[in-house]
Amino acid sequence: MFRGKGTALLAALAAASLTLAACGGDDGGGSDAKELRLWHYETPDSAMGVAWSQAIKEFEATHPGVKVKFEEKGFEQIQKTAPMVLNSKDAPDLLEYNKGNATAGLLSRQGLLTDISSEVTERGWDKLLGPGVQTTAKYDAKGTMGGDKWFGVPNYAEYLLVYYNKDLFKKHGVKVPATFAEFTAALDAFVAKGVTPLTNAGAEYMAHQYLYQLALTKADRSWVDAFERYTAKANLKDAAWTYGATTFADWVKKGYIAKNSVGLKVENAGTDFISGKFPIMFSGSWWFGRVKSDAKFDWDVSTWPEAKMSPGSSGNLWVVPKGSKNKDLAYDFIDITMKKGTQNALGNAGGIPVAADTSAITDAKARKLIENFTTLAQNDGLAFYSDWPVTGFYDKWVSETQKLMNGSGSPDEVLGTLQRFYDNGLPK
Repeated sequence: MFRGKGTALLAALAAASLTLAACGGDDGGGSDAKELRLWHYETPDSAMGVAWSQAIKEFEATHPGVKVKFEEKGFEQIQKTAPMVLNSKDAPDLLEYNKGNATAGLLSRQGLLTDISSEVTERGWDKLLGPGVQTTAKYDAKGTMGGDKWFGVPNYAEYLLVYYNKDLFKKHGVKVPATFAEFTAALDAFVAKGVTPLTNAGAEYMAHQYLYQLALTKADRSWVDAFERYTAKANLKDAAWTYGATTFADWVKKGYIAKNSVGLKVENAGTDFISGKFPIMFSGSWWFGRVKSDAKFDWDVSTWPEAKMSPGSSGNLWVVPKGSKNKDLAYDFIDITMKKGTQNALGNAGGIPVAADTSAITDAKARKLIENFTTLAQNDGLAFYSDWPVTGFYDKWVSETQKLMNGSGSPDEVLGTLQRFYDNGLPK
């Protein structure tokens, strides 16, 4: 997903495009190009937004004479319109795009993305990315991740973690948990005091990520690979999935999650946590920078208590559309985002860099964020996202999880619907 990734972001701001100096080639190599069109959906105050603004400045300094036209897009906007836009003359030269079979994999299968394998090896980007991070950048002929050709490059990583408002824990006399038993005990304690403990967004990815994380507590790597990469037949009504769906529905009934959050967007859930309305948020590392800059309370982060696997992966990908008119410029920009200067800026702003100098990360919470990810990745604990495997699965996950929240579908019925959609969407 997203954010995987991401957060509900601003709609297109073409009128606010930045015009910066640069130089480069036309359709992959000439020297007459005067503009590089760049799309991404990171807000200016996010870690990636901060780092990429720095990268644009470096690009300007090293490429005099060519303009970069930056256009900020919304995550949902790109998710829904990319296949149509990239198949037209309006395709940008470089854009950020969601990784996974149903997104980047689908576009690669449709012939809309450039195979950049040779560029990756020539510029040494493959040497900077560990095997678990590379998985989401490489696809086979069917668009399945973990393939043999590079269709994108991630310059950051991400995972889901628990954010705690320590002031609310202290106010209500609740212990910040270290184990899953303590976690559920804390949820009970808040409910007993009339406090809904978990912020949530039923209309977007947050709700089904709770369900997936719960299922992952009963899963292993072979289970993830079967579901995500089709290495074996995936049974979405097995013990792990049943536990995840049943427990999530129970949490709504117990008041851990507000029933009226069924129609909320992720932006609402995140800003509610940041404003101090909820003691706990379970969401992506992409929120870290905003919590760090905007929260006015004492806070901390941790991985899901006692979990060996959690949703996470490389970050979203820089992809070069097949119709890019300035591919060499696009590769140059990617290269700058992979350098230590940009990587260190990303880490200090609260992101998870893939090639930073860890000694240059000065913020203690940022170091903890990165160290937790490193531990998860080194233990093969990155489980990708539940909506990745098949095209259209994201919307199906949203609607089916909403049924668990409003009681219009049982866990067995919801999992059965998801199984049928999954089976019908598998690549033939």
